[in-house]
Amino acid sequence: MGETVTLNGQPFHLHQWGPADAPPLLMLHGFPEYGGAWAGVASRLPLWRCIAPDQRGYGGSYCPQDVADYDLRSLVGDMATLIERIGAPVPVVAHDWGAVVGYGLAMWRPDLVSRLIVLNGAHPGPFQRDAAAGGAQSAALSYIAYLRDPRAEERLSRDGFAKLQKLFAEGMDMSWLTGETLAVYLDAWSRPGRLRGMVNWYRASPLQVAQPGQPIENPHVLSPRAGHVACPHLVIWGQGDKALLEGCLDGLEAWCPDLKVHRVAGADHWICHQKPDLVARLIGEWLRERG
Repeated sequence: MGETVTLNGQPFHLHQWGPADAPPLLMLHGFPEYGGAWAGVASRLPLWRCIAPDQRGYGGSYCPQDVADYDLRSLVGDMATLIERIGAPVPVVAHDWGAVVGYGLAMWRPDLVSRLIVLNGAHPGPFQRDAAAGGAQSAALSYIAYLRDPRAEERLSRDGFAKLQKLFAEGMDMSWLTGETLAVYLDAWSRPGRLRGMVNWYRASPLQVAQPGQPIENPHVLSPRAGHVACPHLVIWGQGDKALLEGCLDGLEAWCPDLKVHRVAGADHWICHQKPDLVARLIGEWLRERG
């Protein structure tokens, strides 16, 4: 089920699953997905009203074309307004870029987030630390320069989005992205202006990525005090992730003291699609435990 709502004067499309009178659970997607990407997990959480918006620049939602419209304060502001509309506070489940928004909400609007669950997404503090170090994480993020290039949209859309699909699958299991599922993704990517909106998230980000072997001196790493996450926090991590490396979890408790990490072998960045039964079970159990 879906509906379009107005947030801060702009349209945002919401995908929803579960009983209308169940407690709400906000689910935030990443690149290059859309709210419907949560269907496999959400359909396995029948005790919750799962709400997954197409975030700014994606799917059926507001899609400005200027890079400046994708600064993190604006992205977080969209979801803060949605939570206020739902009725704060709510648990937030987030993946990839959605995790950056989830962490932003937990840091800047702790009144809106009761619990935070992140699946293969990185807190901006330790992530910037590792991205700037010139090591394995810097090398794994070499694709970011490609996405920030002004020609990215043209390159990614050629031959039926062949390069976007290749980027999506780099070294990881994409057997789930076929048939009707792939057709829906292609339709979402093909909407006017959406591909530019999607890559503008990367262009607007202040993330500094070092060249391998050339660490950046004095990178701006968000301190544990400035990036503090007070609410209970669960990380579910597919250990085969080739884009976000497990090292970004090292020391995370300095930023997120109420932290539990569950590592999953045999899954990678796309764990939500590869192991929806396990992911839903872990989410449901932890939410009951931390109710």
